[in-house]
Amino acid sequence: MGLHTPEDTTYAATAGETSDDVVFWPSCSSARAAGAAPIYSGQPGYRPPLDRDGDGVACEPVPGQ
Repeated sequence: MGLHTPEDTTYAATAGETSDDVVFWPSCSSARAAGAAPIYSGQPGYRPPLDRDGDGVACEPVPGQ
C-alpha cells in the first residue's frame, strides 16, 4: 500500500478512480479543477490522451484562459 500526502487524497477523491499509487483524471478539466495540472510524464495521473501535443506535459494551460 502506498503512502499518500493530503494533496494526493484530495486529488484521488476528485479523480474518482484510484488504486494505491494510481491517479486517473477523466479529463484535463477535472485535473485543472483539482489544481493538479499541468501533469508531467512520470507523474501520477499522466496519460498520453491528455497530452494533446505529445511533449510530455498533459493538461497544459489553455492560452487566453
